[in-house]
Amino acid sequence: MNLIIEALTGMDALSDQVVAMDLLISAKSGIRNYAMAVTESGTPEIKEMLTRHLEEALDLHEQISAYMVEKGWYHAWDTNEQIRLDLNNINTALNLPIL
Repeated sequence: MNLIIEALTGMDALSDQVVAMDLLISAKSGIRNYAMAVTESGTPEIKEMLTRHLEEALDLHEQISAYMVEKGWYHAWDTNEQIRLDLNNINTALNLPIL
């Protein structure tokens, strides 16, 4: 998005939030995929390598989650607040001016 338009519409912070959420979702997907791969691995060496990658993916997820909680973009332990935030973001997106 154009930086001027982002600043005028207040979308600059929301854009960062969207990127962070996409990264979090990707990290969760990676964790799920590594976990499945560990259970399907054929040798102890491959299982060990995949387990290390899984642990790194879990660490990345923790870092992203902590960053988003710090910014107020993620409320994993407060479902009502997360729903409120999501609805607010939806309304913001729906009310963007069409250029």
